[in-house]
Amino acid sequence: MSSIIRPVKGTRDFYPDLMRKRTWLYDHMRRAAEAYGYQEWEAPIIETLELYAAKSGEELVKEQSFVFEDRGGNEVTLRPELTPSLARMIAQKSRELPKPIRWWSFGPFWRYERPQKGRTREFFQWNVDCLGTSSIVADAEIAAIAVQMLRNIGFTSDKLVVYVNSRQLMDRKIAELGVSDKDGKAAVLRMIDKIDKMSREKWHVYGEGLGLSSAQIEGLEALLGNKDLWQEAPELVEFFGVLENLGVRDWFEYNANIVRGLNYYTGVVMEGRDRAGDHRAIFGGGRYDNLVADVGGDAVTGVGFAMGDVVISLIAEEYGLVPQMASSSAQVLVTVFDAEHMPASLKLAKELRAGGLTVEIYPEAVKLAKQFKYGDKVGIPIGVVVGPDDLAAGTVAVKRFADRKQMNVAQTDAVDAIFELLNTNA
Repeated sequence: MSSIIRPVKGTRDFYPDLMRKRTWLYDHMRRAAEAYGYQEWEAPIIETLELYAAKSGEELVKEQSFVFEDRGGNEVTLRPELTPSLARMIAQKSRELPKPIRWWSFGPFWRYERPQKGRTREFFQWNVDCLGTSSIVADAEIAAIAVQMLRNIGFTSDKLVVYVNSRQLMDRKIAELGVSDKDGKAAVLRMIDKIDKMSREKWHVYGEGLGLSSAQIEGLEALLGNKDLWQEAPELVEFFGVLENLGVRDWFEYNANIVRGLNYYTGVVMEGRDRAGDHRAIFGGGRYDNLVADVGGDAVTGVGFAMGDVVISLIAEEYGLVPQMASSSAQVLVTVFDAEHMPASLKLAKELRAGGLTVEIYPEAVKLAKQFKYGDKVGIPIGVVVGPDDLAAGTVAVKRFADRKQMNVAQTDAVDAIFELLNTNA
């Protein structure tokens, strides 16, 4: 027997059971975004490398992107994130689109990383963005949408937390340490972003490599340890106040270590985490006020977040929040009494579908017991039989698998009888 060709490293096969879970997650994302009036959109899977090179950060572009030349010799990449695509699309029609622009999307992305727990090379990501307003209410609304989705799944604020910081605040404080040039500030922000990924000793060595003095590194450590620093940032004071009015303040905490590694963030930044600290970030985002202009458009402010499907799925599984889902989407299994009565079963299935039911028909004339066993196993709640006696009497036999309740009803009343069985407890 020849060996089976394996999938590409870092990708996943979505068999129906995993696809059901992905769809369940997607449905929660959709409901949370649409509850706040956001519209669904999508962008191309492939973009020019140029789109990411300026703003997404050197590591993402040079080390993590799937980059290749197309047949015309142009450098393109499988998209590693969505915000630059969003900025490009807004730039193309910024004067036509009514503002604020509230958009959301869920689709596939690729990053060339080492596959491990909570990280794959191909992943699906939920993106929610609000553009065209500088109001801190938009920042808080974006954060609240993420929490709405987590709360809808069944999480509580004692299990998950959203850490918040401000890039404006950190820019001011880094300048006070004697680092005032743009490149130097960006390097220190990257250093802060790495603090949880290195030992203290290595982190100090990394800072020395950037040209920071011991006094500057120690000053930066003190800065990061100040839990009340947010009170010096008017944007954060207002942000937390809006969250209080939205009823989600208990989910949020200030954390000076959160700066987000991407170069395009300009204001409030946020990162969702499990309080136990067992996983990578659940989601991250923030304000990016210059990105649309940077890709050639008008100056349009923006704020948003992205949530991958991998980490949130792992945590939801750990807390038992992923519900058991039936294998089949059908409500009814129409059985086949024998080969002669296949036409009658096909017609019955058509009539039940016309009545609003989702219906699966067994494709072969095998023993009814085998057909019932199949229906029960894949989670179809109702089985229907139409045999010679039923045809003669104008009836059908309806059976609920959960409690084996069975009844004979007029074929014209079958739809109502099935809905009644579906809507009453077994």
